[in-house]
Amino acid sequence: MACDFFLITHPSSTLASRLYSFIISSRLTFFLKAGILIHMEQMPLFASHSLSVTDLTRYLRQLLESDDVLRDVWVQGEISNISRPSSGHIYFTLKDEAAALKCVIWRTNALRLRLPLQNGMAIEAHGYISLYERDGAYQLYVDAARLAGEGMLYQEFMRLKARLEAEGLFDPERKRPLPARPQRIGIATSATGAALQDMLNTLRRRYPLAEVLLAPCAVQGDDAPLEIVAALGALNRSGVDVILLARGGGSLEDLWAFNDERVVRSVVESAAPVVTGVGHETDFTLSDFAADLRAPTPTGAAVLATPDKADLTVELNRTLRQLDSAFLEGVSLRYRALNETLGLLERNSPRWRVSNDRQRLDALGERLQRNMLHNLALRRVMTDSARSRLLALNPLAVLRRGFAVVSRAGEIVRSVAQLTPGTDVQVRLANGSFGARVETLSPDSPANFDPGE
Repeated sequence: MACDFFLITHPSSTLASRLYSFIISSRLTFFLKAGILIHMEQMPLFASHSLSVTDLTRYLRQLLESDDVLRDVWVQGEISNISRPSSGHIYFTLKDEAAALKCVIWRTNALRLRLPLQNGMAIEAHGYISLYERDGAYQLYVDAARLAGEGMLYQEFMRLKARLEAEGLFDPERKRPLPARPQRIGIATSATGAALQDMLNTLRRRYPLAEVLLAPCAVQGDDAPLEIVAALGALNRSGVDVILLARGGGSLEDLWAFNDERVVRSVVESAAPVVTGVGHETDFTLSDFAADLRAPTPTGAAVLATPDKADLTVELNRTLRQLDSAFLEGVSLRYRALNETLGLLERNSPRWRVSNDRQRLDALGERLQRNMLHNLALRRVMTDSARSRLLALNPLAVLRRGFAVVSRAGEIVRSVAQLTPGTDVQVRLANGSFGARVETLSPDSPANFDPGE
């Protein structure tokens, strides 16, 4: 069997037209939306449809929640019948002269709500419209609320912001850095507000070295813009290094003085850098965009404008250690340089030269003595060698080995050919001589004859 599906998305048609389309659809077999599938018997054209109260109520809720307008809507009215049960949710009714609307603020949104809701208060509530299925009543589920009239202020805020931004008053390029260690800090705020005491306590705790100048001014009301401008001018004429422009939290109307064009231009024209700490972290004013630095709170402004005493102590100790190290290194370098200069003076002094020459003389004397001893030893060796050779050539030394020298008539007999039997000869021994007569001759054979003899 063929089936048709009717899928509801988020068309731009009105709620009435969607209901009409649903009623006249003769081919609806299944209805599918957000995971809900309702099976219906296909009926003839223009046949009536029967829906349960739950199905119809759920369908209406889904239609309300899918409407672009109803998903993001601001509703203005007077609070009545406000209730705060132990769950933390807030229930109330918004009403005007002709109608009433039930409203719910869930606990998570109620904790973030800074506006103290009360019966009879005229507010603008933001949220989305949905249907409470149990009672079949539509409600506004609120996630934000503001006093009636703040919407117009916000529109004026956006219009003025766009114009001043187009002039370049909020350009990041014109923002100036804060001095690292300001000597004079100016504060422009109310003299009786808690914000001043918070900033003074923070400055005394973090950076007690700075001189603090207060230019009291109104921070709320019709006279506040001119007083803020005058305070900024007085602080600039006093020569402060940085200016803290701050006040405590409040509604958009309470903070409106800091959106005044005159105040914004005074912040831009300030000779000293300006740090704003207006309201709470979620509050933004035009003075914040014009300031050189924006802090989330007055205390935060004092923190951003000053260094921490603990950090300065650490930095000071590090600097002292560096100075000690540099001093000791400088003393060591100069001590080495002094020693080198003293050495140079000693080497160039006459006493050093005399000592040096005396040392050279001693060295030369030792060298001369060594050379003399060496030469004497060498001569002694040479003499001993010559003596040994002379002794070896001494005839007496030969005679001591058992040889004898035979002479005849004073002539040395070198050959038996010089003798004849009966010849008288003289025989020389090592320790004397004696006479002898030749009896016989025994010449050696030619083989035993030495040609050198």
